[in-house]
Amino acid sequence: MQTSLPMAPVRAARRKSRVPARLDWLQSASGLLLALFMWGHMFFVSSILLGKDAMWTVARAFEGYFIFGHSLPWLVSIVVFGVLCLFVLHAMLAMRKLPINYRQWRAMREHVAAMKHGDTTLWWVQALTGFALFFLASMHLFVMLSRPDRIGPYESADRVWSDHYGLLYIVLLFVVEFHGGIGLYRLAVKWGWFAGSDPNAARHRLKTLKWALTVFFVVLGLATLAAYVKIGIEHAPQAGQPYQPSGVQPEVAR
Repeated sequence: MQTSLPMAPVRAARRKSRVPARLDWLQSASGLLLALFMWGHMFFVSSILLGKDAMWTVARAFEGYFIFGHSLPWLVSIVVFGVLCLFVLHAMLAMRKLPINYRQWRAMREHVAAMKHGDTTLWWVQALTGFALFFLASMHLFVMLSRPDRIGPYESADRVWSDHYGLLYIVLLFVVEFHGGIGLYRLAVKWGWFAGSDPNAARHRLKTLKWALTVFFVVLGLATLAAYVKIGIEHAPQAGQPYQPSGVQPEVAR
């Protein structure tokens, strides 16, 4: 007499087998959203290169100034809180694939050194930069979450120079651009985006594009930081005083 397994455990096993794939999808989606936010954020803060008034306008736009007639910095806090939650989710999902003790880290390092494989090395760099981001990005996000009112030409420049955040931002710039660029490249390879008829050629093009974007955003970031440092040095004697564009009443502007 033939016996069959109960259907309930089989169905449970099938459902369970889909969990890793779904977690991979969530990790990819959260990473993509964070990378796109990173690029948008870079363009917003680099508006200082167009002048103090341009940066003031961008900052006030995110605070709803041109809709409500006055600034609401807590709107920025809501956005930052959402980004922070997405960041924590992505970090938790990524931790599933990282070595968890010294023996595993040493084995992985020796494996990377022995293989000398470009994409494997990129994964290693992404893992290291991701670990650094957990601390560096958290500090930056907390400052933005707790002091959303201190975003502007003078306010941001004072934070970079007078509050000594410049070094943090330089390190964060390189770490986030390398991590994000590698992550987007690996996403495109993993999910077969732009593969075409020749996957090897497509991978080469993607890698070239990745490095081009990384160099572009690093240069843009360094130029932006240099502008904030210059303004911060000039504004140091009045550090803490917000920027006031001409033609706007102080009580209306803030």
